[in-house]
Amino acid sequence: MAQQEVTNGGSEKKTGGGNDIMEVIEVKFTALKPQLAVEAPKANEAILFYKAAFGAEELGRTLHPKRKADQEHPLILSAQLSLAGSTILVSDLADPSETPAKTEGTGLVFYLETDDVASAINKAVGAGAVVVSEIAEGEGAGCGLSRVGKVKDPYGVVWAIGTPAAKAAVVEA
Repeated sequence: MAQQEVTNGGSEKKTGGGNDIMEVIEVKFTALKPQLAVEAPKANEAILFYKAAFGAEELGRTLHPKRKADQEHPLILSAQLSLAGSTILVSDLADPSETPAKTEGTGLVFYLETDDVASAINKAVGAGAVVVSEIAEGEGAGCGLSRVGKVKDPYGVVWAIGTPAAKAAVVEA
């Protein structure tokens, strides 16, 4: 899949020599790769979960260089997973002080689109997820989806699994 280059805003740079002329420098992004940091040493378990629940494919893995010799199972610095045409990163939190607070949610929701919402949710639950919300249809689905249900994975991340609406309503700003 070819990635489209997108220009998002710019940053200003002050030119030298006493001039107060500002030059706009274009900033280009070619990809967005969310990183899921899980409590160490559970990244490998998370990777196996994402493979089983969502059919993710592991593209590569980098182990934490300082921890390889120290542990039977080295910590994962970063594992790249391909999921629904996107790449996500999964890693162990190497420093215990970085562990996120144990709360009801992370404030982060990933949306996965599929034509078979019920089967996808059942597969995720079979792999260890729990249902957060039952499948909603029509206007109750929201986010341009005709059907959607939510599950929370064993690492606290919420996944909304839905079917795109045939025609998304046009909203004028």
